[in-house]
Amino acid sequence: MHEPLSPAERERVIARTARALMPLLGLLYLIAYIDRQNIGFAKLQMVADLGVSEAAYGFGASLFFIGYLLFEIPSNIVLDKVGARRWFARIMLSWGMVTVALAFTRSTTMFYLLRFLLGACEAGFYPGVLYYLTLWFPARQRAKLIGYFMMGSAVANAITAPVSGVLLDFDGLLGLRGWQWVFLVTGMAAVLMSAVVWKILPETPHAAKFLTPREKDWLLATLRAEAARIAPGIHTNPFAVLLDRRVLLMAFYFLFFPLAAYGLSYWLPTVVKGFGVSNTVNGLLNVIPWLLVGVALWWVPRHSVSHNEQTWHIVVPALLGALFLLLSVFVPGNALRFACLCFAAAGIFAGQPVLWSLPGRFLTGANAAAGIAAINSIGNLGGFIAQNAVPLIQERTGSSIAPMLFLSACMAFGAVMTFVLQALIRASEQKTLRPAANGPEQGRHPRAQVD
Repeated sequence: MHEPLSPAERERVIARTARALMPLLGLLYLIAYIDRQNIGFAKLQMVADLGVSEAAYGFGASLFFIGYLLFEIPSNIVLDKVGARRWFARIMLSWGMVTVALAFTRSTTMFYLLRFLLGACEAGFYPGVLYYLTLWFPARQRAKLIGYFMMGSAVANAITAPVSGVLLDFDGLLGLRGWQWVFLVTGMAAVLMSAVVWKILPETPHAAKFLTPREKDWLLATLRAEAARIAPGIHTNPFAVLLDRRVLLMAFYFLFFPLAAYGLSYWLPTVVKGFGVSNTVNGLLNVIPWLLVGVALWWVPRHSVSHNEQTWHIVVPALLGALFLLLSVFVPGNALRFACLCFAAAGIFAGQPVLWSLPGRFLTGANAAAGIAAINSIGNLGGFIAQNAVPLIQERTGSSIAPMLFLSACMAFGAVMTFVLQALIRASEQKTLRPAANGPEQGRHPRAQVD
């Protein structure tokens, strides 16, 4: 029997585990996000080449989310069975190959099919990582670590913008259009990284070469104890978690965050192009909002963990995001309008790591794998809505700024819904803990943060 770890040793275990896992996971998410978002820059040439309208192109881009929805939950359940290393490697290889195939799109039908397949292939990666983190880190640490992971999306957008702008200007090189180079280069990155994942990603703390046996014992015991505090046996079949009202409400609630995020990131290159800049300058300008997003994703989850508070760390950034989206419609001049969109992007993303710490208060094990996938897949229909609604609004109004009114309203509604979801989670926690009200915890859920 090993001696218990001191508090300082426990902190070192968490820090060492984070250093071992988070850079690789963040890099994988960076590549995944690039392969989602490259569609916004490819659009600048691809619409004319395929001879489709903005709305038709937006519909094709949004089919990614239909494939994502249909395969997300099964993918996460398979991940729970076969392990993260094998499944993440398969996901990356398949989505990379489909992205490369997009470079050779010759018709609208082929474009629609490949975007659907891309969603089906990538399904399970993001929620799979969220579930994977529950196998490694105590609940209270997860918001901060999810923030580190999501910083990959900010870096991805910052990289996608200038790289895609430069690749578009490769137009004609080796007989290929610029948009073809965008898909070829970004798709091959995923294909190559699949081999790295297969080689080095550890499945569970049992396989961690960077932890001693004593440290593994403490970490595994801590995670088992936390899982035991969640009401056991409520879902014997992982698919039954889809009927849990907390999962359903959170899926609906989360929908408004991807809606605003994808609406903004999909449309931002077009807004900046309206300033009369070149493709390369467009890409460089699009770095700025994602640098702010990266800072916000680093600071807000850390502040949430250090102050043991969730609700306002979700609500305040979301309301600020809605406010700046609204201001972007009314402020004069391109510079102020672009500044508002930069701050709006930071507000939209900043609270999401804290949001994703909420399922850990009522889901564990295979139920967590299925529940997180359900929340993410249903919620990501916001991306489908955004990539259809935003170009439709633009076509009807003739303005590239008017869609921001719609996105602002969605963000504000999501902020308000935070209070409703937190009330439901707290009520279920009190119901679970009532029989043990006289125990040492005195009715306080150990996994929950205090709001």
